[in-house]
Amino acid sequence: MLLVKTSAGHLALKDRHGALTSRQRSAFILFDGKRTLAQVLAATATMGIGMDDVLAMVGQGLLSLPDGSAPDLQNASPEGMPAPVGAPGAAPATGEASSSPMERYQAAYPIATEITSSLGLRGFRLNLAVEGARSFDDLAALAPKIRELVGDEKYRRLERALFG
Repeated sequence: MLLVKTSAGHLALKDRHGALTSRQRSAFILFDGKRTLAQVLAATATMGIGMDDVLAMVGQGLLSLPDGSAPDLQNASPEGMPAPVGAPGAAPATGEASSSPMERYQAAYPIATEITSSLGLRGFRLNLAVEGARSFDDLAALAPKIRELVGDEKYRRLERALFG
């Protein structure tokens, strides 16, 4: 599904008013009528952008279909692109063996950054390591250190995203 910026959307982008969060702004820029919804969500998955963010932008009148009508996204899921686990509107991890390492990385990365950034100075170095992780293997190697710092309860969500 292709979405484009409305005139109100262009104005919100230009004026930088509070309608868009910084995360949403990054995704919003990519809605150019050439990239599909799935492509935009895939490109912004590591930032935690999900369908709820897109729904919010559509609801505010910032995005529409190319013909100017409002898309029906309430029950839509972008074809071939699972929402990141832990992202707003994301489904919980199902543990499907068919998830590729890249999909698991995309699901786990926002969770890992959220957990480690909440540690403050205590987790500063670990947060830098997580932000530098560029693959599933990199993130999986950091998982035991994250678990050690935050405990089993807070780690559980990351474990489900990484290992199913």
